[in-house]
Amino acid sequence: MTSRPSLDLAKWEAELAELFRGRKVIVGFKVLAAMTADVTKLQRWGARKPLLIGRGVGAGRPPDPDDAEVLVLDIPITDSMTDGIGAMARLAVDPPAEVARRVEAYDPGREAVWWLPAHTDLTELLGRTVLGGRPSVWGQLEDKTTCDALWDAAGVARSPMHIVPATDLPALLAASDGVGGANGVVWSGDASAGVNGSADCVRWVRSSHDAATAYEHLRPRCRRIRVMPYLDGVPCSIHGYVLDDGVAVFRPVELAVLRSAEEGRFVFAGLSTWWDPPPSVREQMRTVARRTGALLADRVGYRGAFNVDGVSTADGFRPTELNPRFTVALATLVPHLPLELVHANVVAGRSAGIRIDDLERLVVDAADSDRRAYPIANCRHRLDDLVTARIREGVVLARPAVTSGSIVSFAPADGVLRPGRRIAELLAGVLRFADRQWGCDFGELSIAPDVHPDAGAG
Repeated sequence: MTSRPSLDLAKWEAELAELFRGRKVIVGFKVLAAMTADVTKLQRWGARKPLLIGRGVGAGRPPDPDDAEVLVLDIPITDSMTDGIGAMARLAVDPPAEVARRVEAYDPGREAVWWLPAHTDLTELLGRTVLGGRPSVWGQLEDKTTCDALWDAAGVARSPMHIVPATDLPALLAASDGVGGANGVVWSGDASAGVNGSADCVRWVRSSHDAATAYEHLRPRCRRIRVMPYLDGVPCSIHGYVLDDGVAVFRPVELAVLRSAEEGRFVFAGLSTWWDPPPSVREQMRTVARRTGALLADRVGYRGAFNVDGVSTADGFRPTELNPRFTVALATLVPHLPLELVHANVVAGRSAGIRIDDLERLVVDAADSDRRAYPIANCRHRLDDLVTARIREGVVLARPAVTSGSIVSFAPADGVLRPGRRIAELLAGVLRFADRQWGCDFGELSIAPDVHPDAGAG
């Protein structure tokens, strides 16, 4: 496969789809309703009728029974999205006997491949190749207590921090006194119990009460805690791709992370490409991604998608987290490009079918010209069924989650979002409405201020 001056997207996707064409595919361990889109993709890519192993049914339209074989596991409700991810990871590492039996019945010749979520640290399962997963050495880099060493090695400016045992409250308090600013500190748990997300293991500590509640929450969930100053500014992310011929870097993405001052926690409520940082910060973010991707390639032979999360502060972009995997942002914010297929191919050691410069130009141009948002948040209150309501800004939907609480999503009305607007401003009001309307229990949430660096920063 070679790059073309004017890329034929359909032909490019067809070439990448050779990875799946004519093969049996076992899809796991997502919610069954979320696999409907997977089945559609596999049909388009020419795969044979797949086997779906779901961890619950979920809300929404399930796949047509004629299009897939299905096994639905009975997964107990968990306390958070992170606990749900952990339960899924345990299923993949040690699948129940019923999974092994069903897989053998579906694929007695052992010709099939698995297609698993990108945060699965496996390359083989039940004697079959895993596509979409990653080698464990890559997964180990997704840990908030180790990424600061990577920033140092890559020559990236970062905030001061201390790494403290999760069981040592006096040391945590001392570290907080050492790095704390006017708005307190942030405690972030490690990934010793598996990947954590949606800010489940991140706490905002501004008082002794915050410290006590954060300690009680994090101590049973991790071994080490990173203590760093709270950063005022816009939470944001920058994505990139590592291919054989270099690193492509894309455009900034706003992360709608809302704050609960009362509870000292954060709520992840989605992402958006409508927001734009100052040009100097945009270029700084792209430099951070390029240096990080080059370091990943050099140190662990990394290939595929990755992203760096952080905050656009008065001092410029400061990274806080590394996700060495394909992310939901790439799937939802540039949906017409086969970036998931690119990732699966290069992780499998195949060609991306495009040069690095062409990939960068293609994605940046698409994301800059076609702004998109993905507003979605998990709440603690569990609803009985799907509910919807129309408000001035759009339509709010809430439904029970498969493993914990409920999911609230939002479809903005035309014209509500515009270039430069932060979606967090909108979602703070949407989640307050969900609390009033359905008792979703988000609590009082606020957004961080949008601060700008001095001229020439970054």
